[in-house]
Amino acid sequence: MEDRGFFLTLQAIRRQLGAMPNDLYLVRLIHHRTRQAFPGERLWTAEQLATAALVRFLRVRNREGCDVYVQPYAGNENAGYILVDLDHTRPTTIATMRAHGHDPCVVLQTSPGHLQAWIRLSASPLKPALASAAGKLLAAAYGGDPASTDWRHLGRLAGFTNQKPARRKPGGQAPWVKVVSVQTGMAPQAE
Repeated sequence: MEDRGFFLTLQAIRRQLGAMPNDLYLVRLIHHRTRQAFPGERLWTAEQLATAALVRFLRVRNREGCDVYVQPYAGNENAGYILVDLDHTRPTTIATMRAHGHDPCVVLQTSPGHLQAWIRLSASPLKPALASAAGKLLAAAYGGDPASTDWRHLGRLAGFTNQKPARRKPGGQAPWVKVVSVQTGMAPQAE
């Protein structure tokens, strides 16, 4: 019998990927101490990422100190999703994004006070230069991290812990990456 944590992780993965539909997702595991990527980058469908065996594998690697990252994959182009890394966001930032028509399809809390927002700008792939430029504009507009704006930047996969030592709770526990909100579809002001 599976534990409650397994089902919470599975539910978080399904919620996140359900709001970011794509044919394939690139998953990368990076060990927090060594900053080394786990051997091999894998491409998975949403269905494959939600299988019990893969969720168990990712949970074990996460417990061993690997952060779990994901990106909708479109080969040498951006899949139409832009990540805005909001490390020091104001409580009104997401509401402001929505008011300006830049509605995130997924908002994750990566640790207390730190958010990541995925905004869908296109149903078809975007050229790298265009996606990077859009990422820079969105980061500048909403106080996002300018170092996290390139066209292929990875975001966290919900349901796993954030292994960064600086994000640890006072007792030393790693915070969980949680789904704050999901909303399928393109941002109204995607253009």
